[in-house]
Amino acid sequence: MALDAELGKIMLQLITSRYEDRHWRKKIEKTLSLPQSGVGDERQQQMFLYLKLNLKAYKSRRADPDDWILGGYATKEVIDRAKFQPHLVGQGITADDVAFLGVDPGPEIDEAWWEDMLVAWFGAPEEEEEGESAEEASPAETTAESHPARS
Repeated sequence: MALDAELGKIMLQLITSRYEDRHWRKKIEKTLSLPQSGVGDERQQQMFLYLKLNLKAYKSRRADPDDWILGGYATKEVIDRAKFQPHLVGQGITADDVAFLGVDPGPEIDEAWWEDMLVAWFGAPEEEEEGESAEEASPAETTAESHPARS
């Protein structure tokens, strides 16, 4: 289950408005490291991918984990470029689509909301794994039932 349009919008607002807050910086970096498939809305997925690629710090080709440029002029420039040149974000993206970037989502968006957002981002794969483990248990039960019949 990917983020719906409302959760995706709030997540993008959070990334583009609270990057100067040291308290949120690590959480934003973690969010940027997530796969874009967790964003359900196609336009929001393009915006997320744009931010993910353009906020990636330049590094050597070593096997280090991704790093992000958050805070300062470079981050503001990436966000402003998206707002004033939406065609750079993706095909079919309009100024109305990116108008909410940089707007704080409000005080109700806190760490608990962020944790819930992560659960929603990865909700479906966990359910599939549970289904697979249940299927694996069924053949074992069948085998256990067939052993007494052999005796």
